[in-house]
Amino acid sequence: MRNRTALLWLLLALCPAPGLTARAETVPADTRWMTVLLGGRKIGHLQIEHRRDGDIVTTTQALVIELNRNGSSIPLGVTIRSVESTTGQPLAFYARSTLSTTDSTVDGRRLPDGDFAVTTTVGGIARQATLSWPPGAVLSEGQRLTMLKAAAHPGQSYAMSMFDPASQAVAHVDMQVIGDERVVLPEGSMVLNHQRQTLQPPRGVQTMDLWLDDQGHARKGTLGMLGHELEMLACSQRCAMAPVQDVDMFRAAMVDSPRLLPAAMRSTFLRYRIHMPEGSPPPAIDTDEQHISSLGHGDWLVDIGNPQPGGEAAPDAGDTQPNAWVQSDAPVIRELAARVVGDAAGDLQKMRRLRSFVSGYITQHGLDVGYASALEVVQTRQGDCTEYAVLLAALARAEGIPTRVVTGMVYADRYGSSSRVFVPHAWVQSWINGRWQSFDAALRQFDSTHIALDLGDGDPWHFFNITNLLGQIHIEKITPSWELAGNLPPTSAIGPTAAAGEGR
Repeated sequence: MRNRTALLWLLLALCPAPGLTARAETVPADTRWMTVLLGGRKIGHLQIEHRRDGDIVTTTQALVIELNRNGSSIPLGVTIRSVESTTGQPLAFYARSTLSTTDSTVDGRRLPDGDFAVTTTVGGIARQATLSWPPGAVLSEGQRLTMLKAAAHPGQSYAMSMFDPASQAVAHVDMQVIGDERVVLPEGSMVLNHQRQTLQPPRGVQTMDLWLDDQGHARKGTLGMLGHELEMLACSQRCAMAPVQDVDMFRAAMVDSPRLLPAAMRSTFLRYRIHMPEGSPPPAIDTDEQHISSLGHGDWLVDIGNPQPGGEAAPDAGDTQPNAWVQSDAPVIRELAARVVGDAAGDLQKMRRLRSFVSGYITQHGLDVGYASALEVVQTRQGDCTEYAVLLAALARAEGIPTRVVTGMVYADRYGSSSRVFVPHAWVQSWINGRWQSFDAALRQFDSTHIALDLGDGDPWHFFNITNLLGQIHIEKITPSWELAGNLPPTSAIGPTAAAGEGR
């Protein structure tokens, strides 16, 4: 389940519709509230509204959080609406994500043949598609009914398929009924049924604990995020709407470097020794520029440099296609790409020109954008590394060059008040001369301090998917090639080598 932020997953599981009878009259909307904490500090709230009209149940969940990124406050919001029958049959779904200055929305409506007509709108551009409902997948009321039935059987294990309206994907979770426990909430205690969900996405295992009341409503939920515990706790509206507390999410996502990495060292081959909690997923991925190997007991080697083809699969059709966030088919992006590449000979020269253009095009370098689509970046000319990446990916795909967005981290001598750290970062890979090659428009060049953690198509959920991974990574040692060979370091005149992503 690559397209899921931990917050969104928790939102889906915490917000089932209430138990409803089969009466035909409209029941007044029931509104519940929860406070959201990260590491014990308040970062937001959740409002849940349930309404029934005859045999139709509508559940609307609005999650609002506020995080700090190096001094800049970023409000993020996700609203999900599920429309179902009282037996849990999906009829419609809606999601609105506020990640930038423009909302992105997904609107799905059931057709007479059982398929769903889905309209996705990002950056003001709407795209239509038809979705065949995944077998066995459930929305809010279907989840509640499933968990409520299982609550009577402590020790039971079962499976559930949860549909995510925002990404239109399914999370296949393993469920375990632990049993009844007394739980302390902000405004009292309750005996609740403890159930545990385990999700196994490509980048590791995610575990979430839920505590349900006797109607199947989740009153508490917890999971790990950035090395801290994320909690949602039922309470009054006054409690949920209390002021948020300052939480620097960006600092929590940083990984300390064991040594200073001068420019000459960054342009050479580097070997990283990384420790993860035993049983955790690999800390990074194999690419044509990066190779990872296990030493056992949570220890890993990550080698970056000396690029060779074969570290990852060749491009497929999706690597050149437009999507809701990388709108490479938009006329303004196609025209812009054609003008920038001009008479460039070959894809490598095209990518160099596109990278250089994007590096200079974004003139407002802010951390308060959140996550904007390529079209938004063309219009606003502002953003951080994610905006550089999605715009460069869109321009490259507009020229028919297979391109992916990489999420990972990169070294910085100093970032804000922190020194010698690896910070979350995004760049692109393009298929050049038979291998994937990296281009970093935000930093203007790729080097061996770029550690790739995941690959995606520009959808923001890929970027959020690595948040818990960052909280577990510990870099114990970084060794350049000359130290591995037992040689003295070279002079400072060392130039870029084959590790550079732009083939210099």
